Amino acid sequence: MGSKIVDISVIVRRIACQLLLCLAPVLAFAKTQVQGVRVWPAAEKTRLVFDLSAPAQHRVFTLTKPHRIVIDLANTRLAQPLPNRRFNSDLLRGLRSADKNNGILRVVLDLTHAARPKSFLLKPYKKHGHRLVIDLTPTEIKKPPQKLVKPAKPTKEVASVNREKLRDVVIAIDAGHGGEDPGAIGPQGTQEKKVVLAIARELARLVEREPGMHPIMIRNGDYYVGLRERINEARQHKADLFISIHADAFTHPKARGASVYVLSEKGASSEAARYLAKKENESDLIGGVSLNDKGDLLAQVLLDLSQTSTREASLGTAAAILAGLGKVSQVHNRNVQHAGFAVLKSPDVPSVLVETAFISNPHEERKLRSRHHQRRLAKAMMDGVRRYFYSNPLPGTLLARRRHIISRGDTLSEVAQHYDVNLNQLRLVNGLEGDRIKEGEILLIP
Repeated sequence: MGSKIVDISVIVRRIACQLLLCLAPVLAFAKTQVQGVRVWPAAEKTRLVFDLSAPAQHRVFTLTKPHRIVIDLANTRLAQPLPNRRFNSDLLRGLRSADKNNGILRVVLDLTHAARPKSFLLKPYKKHGHRLVIDLTPTEIKKPPQKLVKPAKPTKEVASVNREKLRDVVIAIDAGHGGEDPGAIGPQGTQEKKVVLAIARELARLVEREPGMHPIMIRNGDYYVGLRERINEARQHKADLFISIHADAFTHPKARGASVYVLSEKGASSEAARYLAKKENESDLIGGVSLNDKGDLLAQVLLDLSQTSTREASLGTAAAILAGLGKVSQVHNRNVQHAGFAVLKSPDVPSVLVETAFISNPHEERKLRSRHHQRRLAKAMMDGVRRYFYSNPLPGTLLARRRHIISRGDTLSEVAQHYDVNLNQLRLVNGLEGDRIKEGEILLIP
């Protein structure tokens, strides 16, 4: 009985060896395939996405004279030739590839100037499979010329002229989603990422025109920015306010109206724990103060103070924006909402998230596609931002110096004419319904 078992095992091994010999050419050919390449160009960053049939080990390095980025992918081949068209990018000139003898696929990105690469792999998600993402950030980004602000006319305030340098209020404007992430999609195929970018650009244009304010666009093209990246970008520009713009969606097509969100208490608590947990490893600035050299108790106190001030400012701005939106469209919630959205979690930058409408509602989808309605939404948000910052001017900013103390005999129309401002704007920022003003009252000048 034992000898038969031995004979059978020998036969099984022989068959297995023969199968392996037959399959060897197939296994040797079973490489990861690059099934396509997509490019998302923008001034701040160009993103390339390689669609893969399976994960691939890779390395990325730079070459100069001329400037190039080289990507080596192990055991990988192209399923089809790389695209050879223009990419509408100021950075990326072209793509080329070569198969190395050791089974490595080499892809070379020809650049117009130096850039810093960052790569990471993404797992399959929804309709997308495995992906290799390469982000190219120019080492030198041309900054737009600074806005020239006309000096305000002298006020009747009895005070010496303060010659300190005054700064603009910085508004960071974040268009949600982008690139591979289209966000919500309406019944007619309208993509949230495109609508909110259009609204964000309209808002940036209004902020740019406002004396004493300056806009920063977190995303100014069709590319994706990570949620933490959006926060960091706002903090790096020392933003005084972060506005994230979205278009809501719901399973029921009748849901409609705008909403404004600020960070919830629970979200703030979890973020505080995150900052305190990593304070020993890196220098995180909270309102300009580093936590990494502070004791646990002092760090907690500083963080609590910063978060409390930030939440109050966020809530005040959100309420002003919601009031503005209520004048141009229906609101879904009459009160400011609280949620744990990641983009609201900066501890030292007041942050609000605006759901402009329900893109899943056919009627609101049509309105969101309208350039006229996009401008109305942007203006409503601008009115809220203006009202908040004129009512709560930040020290050291131009807005803090634009005040007028009412003297006997002053009229509202004369004040507006003196400062060369619109009478309706003067009423708006001061919360006036008529033209009645009182001696000694302080007016904020837009």
